[in-house]
Amino acid sequence: MFTRRQYFIREHVGLFKLKDTYDILDPVTNEQIGFATEATPSWAVWLRLLLKKHMLPVTIAVREQPESAPMIQIQRGWTFLRSKVHVLDAQEQPIGYFKSKLFSFSGGFYVYNLQDEQIAEIRGSWKSWDFKFISATGQEIGVVTKKWAGLGQELFTNADNYLVSIHDMGETQVASNALLLAAGLAIDTVFNEQQ
Repeated sequence: MFTRRQYFIREHVGLFKLKDTYDILDPVTNEQIGFATEATPSWAVWLRLLLKKHMLPVTIAVREQPESAPMIQIQRGWTFLRSKVHVLDAQEQPIGYFKSKLFSFSGGFYVYNLQDEQIAEIRGSWKSWDFKFISATGQEIGVVTKKWAGLGQELFTNADNYLVSIHDMGETQVASNALLLAAGLAIDTVFNEQQ
């Protein structure tokens, strides 16, 4: 899954959902290439009825098949002012983390590797739903853009559809794709909930 450079993310439609589910599709063929499902404990899901969702822990598991083991996991613990989101590989080993910007009106967050080095910044706007992945050297290495699925779905549900595109990164493509796909998903599943 991580050898691709484009991923179309389609959120499952639902009016009263307590857990989010996303299809990960090839944007050219519309072939299903993966799933992202919320794997948050039941106690945290039900606590959302009392507390704001952006404060509670959340885990998103990315799989190739619905019942297969996760290829990556996106985990955020309790949050108050600033979120720190960990990304784990298939062996549940950390591969990096994201840290939200403090007092940012435009949206976005920083991407770090295991050595605590900032390797990318996610810049964008919650209003237009366009985000750019910017490397530590200032190069654009990818984008996330909202794709409208239809007026009815966008008006009457909270479902989001968007395209994650990652530029050619040579030998580091597969490793970078895992972290950047997780960042693209985190924009909606973790950080957008705070807006």
